[in-house]
Amino acid sequence: MSGSCHHHDVPTTARLRRVLIVVLVINAGMFAVEIFAGLAAKSVSLQADALDFLGDAATYAITLFVMTMPIRWRAGAALLKGVSMGLFGIFVIAAAIWQAINGTLPGFEVMGTIGFAALAANVVCALMLLGFREGDSNMRSVWLCSRNDAIGNVAVMIAAAGVFATDTGWPDVIVAAIMAALALTASWQVVRHALEELRGTQTVVASRGA
Repeated sequence: MSGSCHHHDVPTTARLRRVLIVVLVINAGMFAVEIFAGLAAKSVSLQADALDFLGDAATYAITLFVMTMPIRWRAGAALLKGVSMGLFGIFVIAAAIWQAINGTLPGFEVMGTIGFAALAANVVCALMLLGFREGDSNMRSVWLCSRNDAIGNVAVMIAAAGVFATDTGWPDVIVAAIMAALALTASWQVVRHALEELRGTQTVVASRGA
């Protein structure tokens, strides 16, 4: 992949910038909705999903900032986002353990309703970003965020049904753990891709200096 990166011609960049601004606003709005709903319903999976929305909003903001920069800068931004995705996964695991120990029963009605609204928002975002998923590590991190969010929203609704059926908080804990695993897997993919790109740019610089 060249440093000039033909994926970012002027028309494509302008279109991508508009898309990123829209999905940034959607994710920031859904973070506000889900964090209050998650706290009210005492649902760790909803709170985890809310933090994921916040992380995605930050991801889109960073992507907007570096999208026209050289590949080294975009790969560095992707590396930062990959590490943050991993930290999110670790946080969710800790929250799930805390929930399991305390045995809190979350409100399944709120979980199901907000989970469905979040799914609709993420499907819209994923469809808008679909055409950009084959770009560099930075764009791949953006696509993985949206994909994982949609999967996580379906899982939250399944957890809501599980809480209703079992009258326990275990489905909520299990779904939170699954969401953490998704975040950790995506983190590894993004970090690995970003490191490959960074090594590639260092090789080019070294060959030019030889």
